[in-house]
Amino acid sequence: MNSSNREQIGNHTLLVTIVMNTILTMIKLVAGLVGHSASMISDGIHSLSDVISSIGVLIGFRLSQKPADCSHPYGHEKFEPILSKILSFILCLTGLSIGYSAIETIVSHHYLTPGSVTIWAALLSIAVKEWMYHYTLYQAKKINSTALAADAWHHRSDSLSSIGALIGIIGARLGFPILDPLAALIITVIILKVAIQIFIEATNQVIDKAASPQLIAQIKQQIEQVDGVLAIDSLKTRIHSNRIYVDLEISVDPTLSLIKAHAIAEQVHHQLEHHLPQIKHCTVHVNPFKLPEDPPNKYHAIEENDDF
Repeated sequence: MNSSNREQIGNHTLLVTIVMNTILTMIKLVAGLVGHSASMISDGIHSLSDVISSIGVLIGFRLSQKPADCSHPYGHEKFEPILSKILSFILCLTGLSIGYSAIETIVSHHYLTPGSVTIWAALLSIAVKEWMYHYTLYQAKKINSTALAADAWHHRSDSLSSIGALIGIIGARLGFPILDPLAALIITVIILKVAIQIFIEATNQVIDKAASPQLIAQIKQQIEQVDGVLAIDSLKTRIHSNRIYVDLEISVDPTLSLIKAHAIAEQVHHQLEHHLPQIKHCTVHVNPFKLPEDPPNKYHAIEENDDF
């Protein structure tokens, strides 16, 4: 998939989620205010944070698609994990704000019984947010975008928070009003957990973490299919946003000419980048193959003057 198609899919996905989240946010906030539900208002604020984060992802996604230039010869892909870290902070602050409001309600014993409209709003939110989660995650996997995947998990966390809100609202209407702010606290824990997961994943993409063992095994398998490669001397990988860089040393027959040795290296380079599209670039260094040295004889040679 070329960068133009990738950008088109990402932009379309984000625009769809922004529109739907905006509508859902207004429905939840109105239902929470009219129905006097703390958990529904908190859920509405959570959806509002999704709108903000999706707009941020849209901006960052477009920046990450910029081609390499003199100042950034390796491209701009790392805008995605950087943005994901920013979004994790926004999500964390949102969760803490919801938790603070819930604790304040519990401490003050200022409970209100939610109206029935909040139940319908919660059910609508669960259905819509689950669809948005699966839709966004599917598109994220298609274009291998971490920022879009992070946005998908925002939708899933919102769906889970709506489930918590629904439980709290039903419990409060059954005569247990404390369940409404308690549900808001559960929502806080869910949001914070997702925020931490997104932060860790984004951090791994900017600190040159190695590729997964599965991908490394695939790389070795592709190298071994190239005629002329006698050994893999060194293989290093590093994650670069949604792509992988490979630094490789291979051994070839030392009697080959420079031109033939270079041709083998070029074939390895083509084999990896053609069959493993997640590899952004592969650097191949060629070494002359050396047989393992014979172990030293533990018995010393018998000299002519040795006594028997």
